[in-house]
Amino acid sequence: MRATVTKIGNSTGVILPKAVTDRLKVKQGDIVFLTETPTGYTVTPYDPEFAEQMEAARCGMQEYRNALHELAK
Repeated sequence: MRATVTKIGNSTGVILPKAVTDRLKVKQGDIVFLTETPTGYTVTPYDPEFAEQMEAARCGMQEYRNALHELAK
C-alpha cells in the first residue's frame, strides 16, 4: 500500500488511504504515534509509552494488592 508525502503549511505530512484509517479506527484530527523499529516505523493510535507505564502500574498494584486494599478502607 502506498501513502503520499505532501506539504501541509510549513510542515510535511503523509496522506493515509481510507483503508488504513478505517483499520486504525482513526479520523481527521486524531493523534497517531510513530515508533521506530529495526525495519522502519510503526503507526498506531495507541501510545506505546503509556502502555508500558500502565503495565508497570498493574504489576505494582498486584504486588501491593493487600496494602492498597487496606488503604482503600
